[in-house]
Amino acid sequence: MTNPTFSPIQPATVDWHESTPVAVDFDDPYFSRQDGMAESDYVFVQGNRLPERFRALPAGGNFVIGETGFGTGLNCLLAAQQFLEHAPNLARLHLVSVEKHPLRKADLAKALAHWPALSSLAERLLAEYPAPAPGFHRLQLHPRVQLTLLQGDALSLWPQFHHPVDAWFLDGFAPARNPDMWHSDLFAQLARLSRPGTTLATFTAAGFVRRGLAEAGFAMHKRDGFGHKRHMLVGQIDGGEIRPAMAAGHILV
Repeated sequence: MTNPTFSPIQPATVDWHESTPVAVDFDDPYFSRQDGMAESDYVFVQGNRLPERFRALPAGGNFVIGETGFGTGLNCLLAAQQFLEHAPNLARLHLVSVEKHPLRKADLAKALAHWPALSSLAERLLAEYPAPAPGFHRLQLHPRVQLTLLQGDALSLWPQFHHPVDAWFLDGFAPARNPDMWHSDLFAQLARLSRPGTTLATFTAAGFVRRGLAEAGFAMHKRDGFGHKRHMLVGQIDGGEIRPAMAAGHILV
């Protein structure tokens, strides 16, 4: 029996609708046709209150963002941009994201060309973007921003990650098109890696997603969605106020 953690990676098959990449297997675009960056900022950056939390970091503070679907990397790059703009100079950001079907580098470059404001970070991402191989890949997007890209199945990979997360981007193709990702086992992993005050934001307002996250321990709320979407979800793990960020540390590998 094949271990899903180390199964060969099948890159995404993309159909370009004018300038928007659409995942053929899920018949869903990677970002809003209306304004992908504005949606990412509204849903994930503002939904997790990141600018104010970045500003509140102590000198040497460390902030960790977890994401359930890397896609084009837009959410991560936008979060990194906001971090570099708002966080203290000695603070560090660690982005951790999973992708089962990573984009081919040419498709990624074409997608990232949409956002010249992110070009510096995008160039670093493209320079270090790994070949499609299962497991953990460490990328340095900036001296103070690192990305751990997990290639493979989310339910196999998240149990191997053990560092607490401060904010979650629950992203991926729509639940109706990609139900395997929006699963109670995944929600339990998010809760396991969260501490009191860890937040979550997602573009969907599906009832089973809200209930599943609530059962996992997140206090969930609806807020107005972006553009034509009526609602989205935000949440915070039960247990009190947002905790102070950890001081950055060192590990020996």
